[in-house]
Amino acid sequence: MGKRYSTIELEREGRLLWVRLSRPAVRNAFDDTLLKESAEAFSEAGKDPAVRVVVVTGSGQAFCAGADLSWMRKVVDFTLERNRADTRAVVDAFGALYRVPKPTVAAVNGPAIGGGLGFAAACDVVVASKDAVFGLSEVRLGVVSACITPFLLRRTPAGRLRRWMLSGERFDVETARSLGLVDLVVPAAEVLPRARDIAQGMAQGAPGAQAVVKDLLDKMPEMTLREALEHSVEVLAKLRASPEAQKGMRAFLEKKPCAWE
Repeated sequence: MGKRYSTIELEREGRLLWVRLSRPAVRNAFDDTLLKESAEAFSEAGKDPAVRVVVVTGSGQAFCAGADLSWMRKVVDFTLERNRADTRAVVDAFGALYRVPKPTVAAVNGPAIGGGLGFAAACDVVVASKDAVFGLSEVRLGVVSACITPFLLRRTPAGRLRRWMLSGERFDVETARSLGLVDLVVPAAEVLPRARDIAQGMAQGAPGAQAVVKDLLDKMPEMTLREALEHSVEVLAKLRASPEAQKGMRAFLEKKPCAWE
């Protein structure tokens, strides 16, 4: 994870990896470069055993203002095939974050609009400033927030999204929390410290077990009850027999702390 990027900043803090969307002049709006770089960084973080938790935030006063206007101007003239490739890059960035097999925390330090809300929704935990604003304004441009909808729907029911996706209205952080899009609201100055505290707490968990938790939460909603119960038997039986679980259970029974590798 030593690579340097032009649109994001990576910072190691112990077992945490901070990923800062870093285009402050345009409120961290994303273009094709940021999408490519963030997808690569999230993918590499998932493979790096030294990284236990990923924290995503924005540089300056914004989290992410959505798509960069200069990039969108180019999209107007794209062919259908070029649009498919371009949209794939958007999906790849959000998907890479969602698929990180480790805990992920969004530290929403300011506005999160359109795809900016997508970056947050793809994380496991969302901490937001009480001053943060949100929006799904794509319909006002004649398009839709299709690429982030799968991640929004993993946090809130479709019926509760309809007003905001159909109107394009902005909404405040308390509304976002009531929708399930935000987990914790704090004063602006406390966003990064609280995100850090949560991430450090998550770093105490067993990495293999955490990866399984994420997989269960992703797959079980699509299963029947019978399928979910059978799957849970297999998952827990295999985990109990794993070296990681054996180590953790022995440490617990011996009343000793367990240092996970």
